[in-house]
Amino acid sequence: MRLDKFLKISRIIKRRTVANEICDAKHATVNGKVARASYDVKVGDIIEITFGASAKKYEVLAVTEYATKESAASMYRELDN
Repeated sequence: MRLDKFLKISRIIKRRTVANEICDAKHATVNGKVARASYDVKVGDIIEITFGASAKKYEVLAVTEYATKESAASMYRELDN
């Protein structure tokens, strides 16, 4: 699954266009490398998103095409920085 789509489906970011813009601005890294929106997300990847001065890290636990509001949080685990 593409990185921008994963961020939207897992509800880390509300809109796919915003997720795409974050990737284009090089504010998203996967496993320590800057990732494009088309990056293929796999289980075990560490995604880091920078929002201004703060950064959030997430570990990918599952990759599914569809997720309800309740199951979206089970797709990732937030890591301490």
